[in-house]
Amino acid sequence: MKIAVTGASGLIGTALTASLRQSGHEVLSLTRSEPTSAGQVRWDPSGGVLDPADLAGVEAVVHLAGAGIGDHRWTDSYKRAVLESRKKGTSTLVKALNAMDKPPAVLLSGSAVGYYGDTRDRVVDETAPRGAGFLADVCGAWEDAARPARESGMRVVTMRTGVVLAKRGGMLGQILPIFRIGLGAPLGSGEQYLSWISLPDWVGAARFLLSADIDGAVNLTAPEPVTNRAFTKAVAAAVKRPSMPVPVPGIVLKTAIGGFAEEGILMGQRVVPARLIAAGHPFTHPTIGEALADALR
Repeated sequence: MKIAVTGASGLIGTALTASLRQSGHEVLSLTRSEPTSAGQVRWDPSGGVLDPADLAGVEAVVHLAGAGIGDHRWTDSYKRAVLESRKKGTSTLVKALNAMDKPPAVLLSGSAVGYYGDTRDRVVDETAPRGAGFLADVCGAWEDAARPARESGMRVVTMRTGVVLAKRGGMLGQILPIFRIGLGAPLGSGEQYLSWISLPDWVGAARFLLSADIDGAVNLTAPEPVTNRAFTKAVAAAVKRPSMPVPVPGIVLKTAIGGFAEEGILMGQRVVPARLIAAGHPFTHPTIGEALADALR
């Protein structure tokens, strides 16, 4: 199968493209830089430029590109960049796909569990409505921009991804040095839920969705979300170091990193992957302990 991937150089994009190529699939990476190989195509997502002819023969598309959420302070200008990168990039891609002589059969388009807002301790699945807040609005606009791909008969899946656990990158990669010197601590109340998934399980779920008879929203999370306090204990145990008994106050986090602390850290989502479970899709790392052991192996 020939599969086009945006955001192929990111944490999960890199893992996905490697997995696909190892299985014999042809991967076409969309890049904003000048292509350096035959497996790349240049596009300008913010400028609305993508030649449909460059996608000829593509049978499936995985769209992951967008400005990073947790690696910048949330100034007003950066929040606009986060939103517009997803709206414009997705619209650019969908416009090109709809203009193809033979559009691909499926579009897997990114989204996130931030769609649900703060669920507190309430368990939510794909049937839950959109929540409130900046991240919920971003995810809603992101998903809306992907839906017009259905006009060409494409099956469209919006992947509401939780925190992806990997040793070198993402949230886990950022906090491991802190935990390894014994300074890991719960954040805020510690009772907010974290919906997570191991990197191998994310890749496995995406590959399953490329061919499964499923469309619409799908939660890419592990079956067992955990509280921030439980996550802290699990990471400390995985690196064989104690964790700090006193949590980091929410006000300190808000002062240090701004808006991302309030919505990305102190707000929780207790999300379950109901549609993947109903479809019988297995998880290699269903518990946080198994996921961390694999990431740190």
